[in-house]
Parts: sequence; C-alpha cells; structure tokens
Amino acid sequence: MRQQPTLVDAAALATAVLDDLVVATARDTHEAISRRVHGTVGLGLGPAGRPAEVLHRGIAATVYGALGVSLRGASAGLSRLAETGLGPRLEDGPRGRFVSAAVNGLIGEELRRERPQLAIEMAVRRDGRDVVLTPGQVAADFRDATGQLVVFLHGLCETEDYWRRHRDRLGSTYGETLARRGWTPVYLRANTGLPLRENGVVLASLLQRLVDVWPTEVTRIALVGHSLGGLIIRASSAVVADGDAPAPWTRLVSDVVTLGTPHLGSWFAVGADRASRRLARFPESAAFGRIIDRQAPGIHDLIEGLAQDVPPLPHARYRLVSATLTRSPRHPVASAIGDLLVTPRSATGRDRRGTELFPGAEVLHLARTDHFGLLNHPEVHTALTRWLAEPVPAAAAG
Repeated sequence: MRQQPTLVDAAALATAVLDDLVVATARDTHEAISRRVHGTVGLGLGPAGRPAEVLHRGIAATVYGALGVSLRGASAGLSRLAETGLGPRLEDGPRGRFVSAAVNGLIGEELRRERPQLAIEMAVRRDGRDVVLTPGQVAADFRDATGQLVVFLHGLCETEDYWRRHRDRLGSTYGETLARRGWTPVYLRANTGLPLRENGVVLASLLQRLVDVWPTEVTRIALVGHSLGGLIIRASSAVVADGDAPAPWTRLVSDVVTLGTPHLGSWFAVGADRASRRLARFPESAAFGRIIDRQAPGIHDLIEGLAQDVPPLPHARYRLVSATLTRSPRHPVASAIGDLLVTPRSATGRDRRGTELFPGAEVLHLARTDHFGLLNHPEVHTALTRWLAEPVPAAAAG
C-alpha cells in the first residue's frame, strides 16, 4: 500500500513549483528584456555600453541562481521529511482534497512521473476515502446496495465533494434524490490531468471490477458526468467497443447523462492554447507561454473533445445538459462563452454543419446558469428523476 501524501509533500511541491515557474519565468523574462534593452543601447553607445551589460547580467545571474539553489534545496529537504510520513495527511480534510484535485488536474501526468505519492488514482469514493474493491469491503461500504447503480464522475480539477455544491440551499444532491427512488449512488474520483483516453481505459476496468464485487446482482447502470467527466465516460465506452464484444458492464448501461461536457471542445481551452502560441512568438513573453503550455494532457484534450470516432453506446439513451449565462442559448454571448467554459453546441454535440454526435438524444438547456451550477440544479434533479424512472431500453435489458 502506497504512503498517503501529507501537507509536507504539498509544501515540497509548492517550493519546487515556485522555483520552476515563478523564479524561472522571472529570470527568463528579465533576461529577454535586458537583452533587448542593451541591444538598443548598444546601437548608440557601441562597445562603451558592454561593461554595464556584463555587470547587469552577472548580478542577475547571481540573484536568480541563489534563489533557485535555495528553493531546490528546500524542496529536496521537505521531500526527504515527507518520506517519514510526518505531518497531517492531505486527504484528511476537504481543503486538502481540493488542493490535491486541483494540482492533479493541472499537472497530473507530471505528478505521476515525478511525485507519484501526490498523484490521484481513480477510485470509488466513500466518506472521503477510496473504497477497496473487494466483496467484503464493498458490502461494508454499501450496506443498502440495490441492483441499480448511478455512477457520478466529476470534471477537471474537481473531487466527488463537488456534487454537494449548494446542498445547504437545495436540501439534497443528485445522488440523494435518486437514492430515495431505489438507485445506489456511486461517486468516483479521477486524476483529471491524465490523457483522456487513458482515463477511459482505467474507468472501464474499474467499473467492471465494481460490478464483479457488487453485493447484489447489478441490473442497471446510469452514468452521470460533469464536464470532462462526461468525456471520460464516453472514452470508457470506446475502450470496450474496440474489443470483440462489449464488456458486461456496458450491457447494463441504460442512460448516459452529461452535464456541460465539451463534446466538441471548450472555447476556453482553445483560447489558452492560442494564447500560449502567441506568447511564444516573443522572447519577453515566451516564459509565460510555457506556463500555459505546461498544462496537463487532460486540459489539452479539452481543445477538441471527442469526435465521431467515439460513438455512443447503441443501446443507451443519452441526455445532454447545457447551460448559458443568458436566458436564450441562441444569444450571441451564449454562442461565444456558453456557461463560461462550454458552449451549447459543444455540450450537445452539434456542430455548425448540422452534424450530431448523439442522434435522438434528449437535450435540456438551463438558462442563467454557469458551468458549476450544473453540479446541483433543481431542473436537473427533476430531469434525472424522470429519465431514470423510464423503463430499461429493450436492447439494454437483453
């Protein structure tokens, strides 16, 4: 069993990032500006300006070098201290889990490679911890298990706790609402910084293992994904579709619900990608472009989403929920930014040429709602209750 990360691990990472991003960015930007300024001055003064340039560069190199050595030394020391297990565990509180999920979403693949103790592994979650997928442990954690599973997967940089957003105001969550109607809610947590299709492979395997150890016979599965979570769900279906026959768990899927999922990509991710390319054109801003471009593969995957090479499960019903800050989804602002991150066209898989990724899917639009409002919204409560009360499609039942 791997060692649980502590706040000391987080401090070691923060110190390393401070050196790698903040100090390095300041150094590279300073150097680029200095080179341009001294080049301009040199045109007028000629060789007379050279001593000042050499002195300036020497001082700058000494200062940035000292800062870098200090921060790298501090990071190494904290990392060695973290190996002893000293300090509160990062996973013990919601704030620590929030930080862990956010960092994994931003640099998840890098963490897995360089600081694996901080990298999240996809898992079923219960009461802020991973559920070990053995018959005994699953039976203990899901004492009221039914044969109907509704599986929730969060979006980029989120945790399973995000599904409780505004619970104090609404009095319930989607899972609690459906539990009163015979469904067993299952919450997952994923490293959203990993490549989308890799997460799809992991999800496909995890769901099959969950079905295999479930305390009672699983008769129906509904999948609910917020934002990137909806793409991972689709990617998991593509994994099993590539095989000779669908995996048993996919034959049990009756409904797939995506909430603000960028099926055709996110305008925000596209904008970030373009910004990094523009910044890279100039030496003075190239370091800032590298910060943007350092983002994890999971964020890069939001640029294009998943196109028609990942078809929907033929026997499942797809429900696509979009949101806009405006009342009408056809408003110019809605067409440009949608719910702040995803436009209605992308959330419903309908491009400007009229191509539909999900022919026949039911679409629900939420007016005057932002991207995170989709995590717990009264209209979605009503829709989920109605959708999952419908009989299992004949193909899925067979």
